[in-house]
Amino acid sequence: MPASNSGTTRITVLADSDTRWKWGSLTASRLAGEGADKGEGADTRLDGRLLRGRATPTVRQLEEVGVRADTLREVTAVEFLREVEREAPDVIVLALVGGAVQAVLHGLARIAADGSGKRPVVVTGYVGVVYEKLADGLLLRHGADVVLANSRQDAERFRAVYEGVGADASGVVESALPFLGGTAYLEKDQKHDPYTVVFAAQPSVPDSRAHRTYLLRRMVEHARLHPDREVLIKLRSKPGEHTTHIEELPYQKLAKAEELPPNCRLVYGNMGEVLDRTDLLVTVSSTAALESLHRRIPTAVLTDLGVREALGNHHFIGSGCLASWDEIDAGYSPEAAPEWVARQGVAPDGTYETAFDAARERVANLLAQPQLPPIAPYYSLTTAPGYLPGILARHHLGPDGAPLPGAPATDREPGPVRQAVRSAARGAYRHGVQRVAPVIRRMGEL
Repeated sequence: MPASNSGTTRITVLADSDTRWKWGSLTASRLAGEGADKGEGADTRLDGRLLRGRATPTVRQLEEVGVRADTLREVTAVEFLREVEREAPDVIVLALVGGAVQAVLHGLARIAADGSGKRPVVVTGYVGVVYEKLADGLLLRHGADVVLANSRQDAERFRAVYEGVGADASGVVESALPFLGGTAYLEKDQKHDPYTVVFAAQPSVPDSRAHRTYLLRRMVEHARLHPDREVLIKLRSKPGEHTTHIEELPYQKLAKAEELPPNCRLVYGNMGEVLDRTDLLVTVSSTAALESLHRRIPTAVLTDLGVREALGNHHFIGSGCLASWDEIDAGYSPEAAPEWVARQGVAPDGTYETAFDAARERVANLLAQPQLPPIAPYYSLTTAPGYLPGILARHHLGPDGAPLPGAPATDREPGPVRQAVRSAARGAYRHGVQRVAPVIRRMGEL
């Protein structure tokens, strides 16, 4: 990747949750031609910026990813744009929800139009499987120089959506999820003692107490049926933490009402490290399934609650991985369909090493241009006058992408009082989501 005048390519990742920081920071490393960790003497500077909000990751969540940024701090969208205006990086990776991506794109477009000099190359994409809101999410990401698709299937779908509305689709680049890796699982040589079944939990799928309790009880039953096996329930966040999706009913809370056998327990930590000791990965529709398939670990996508778009497990139709707890209890170990796996960017055949070549080449070509074209999102005051202003206003930006009156005027670090108020506000939000909202919902069902 070409370096700036300083001899170092500066990449800034703006993320709004732990999972998006994981995707964004590792994508930056892949674009720089590095592995998951920054190498010694690398000619890339990584600056991390965390978009302030309900899901801003904690220190523990950041450390779990394992990527060390040269600088890392929390900002609002307006503060981030002011920072870019002062000293633009070479590349910006937007690891954000769609509406936030669109807001930042319009803010960057205004800066580029009003200022002088070369603007940053803007990269965005998705943190995992795209199984819902395809058109909505994609069009909110349009305008970035590079929209990464995690598989051949996604690349084809993304281009079809853009071309279908008359938008430029040249920015869609096929790559892969940046956090795939690890040693391939070879059952004869690598079967663990004890045989380990890992359930990859999701914060919002399924979303009902009855269904989540059902899954927990099936895990407990499986552990009792197979005392020679270890059953690990891999959780995304600890109590008090938030991730990309809201978790109203954490398994930690539900587990208090169950008597877990000695060979069944809750675990946290890096997913890759948990997969190192996994013989069978079970999930409803977690992206962890793709990590598992990449390593050739037997992977079961549950059908117990139906195969439904609301669960996301419909994405795995044709994968050969669909199975029920009854089948798993009976000893069934799914075998993935090679053709399906090949279209999902999982690349267990060794081609993963070249999965980011096209993205690196496009970014390098853009960096080498003396002047980049204007940022031109599909959504504008002409195409979406009743939709776009509201998206921008949520991030304190006006219809022209400029900060609204009353937007934060400084990017200085908050003082102790402000930090305490913010922490209390997040705690109140979590209490409302995890305790008050379920009670109100149950009352409404009476």
